[in-house]
Amino acid sequence: MVLQIVTLKSDLPEDELLKRAKERENNFKSISGLLQKYYVKTSKDGEYGGVYVWDSLQSLKKYQASDLAKSIPSAYAINDAPNIEIMDILFQLRDS
Repeated sequence: MVLQIVTLKSDLPEDELLKRAKERENNFKSISGLLQKYYVKTSKDGEYGGVYVWDSLQSLKKYQASDLAKSIPSAYAINDAPNIEIMDILFQLRDS
């Protein structure tokens, strides 16, 4: 499994950002290989992110090349390049 952590700065008020995220939720639910996505807010003003759990690096790369991934900057009024970290998951504590 692969963990992807994305953080970004948005010019949107939080309520508008959440509204847009909810509107796009089903698009993410239908992505093959995406096991889980957590929508997060960091401790920095206007900074939000997503924590994604992928079944494989191939699924992540397929998503990164998709129109959905490419639409994120405009959908969330991102004012700078997002920070993206990718890590291999060695093992998990619980089996669900």
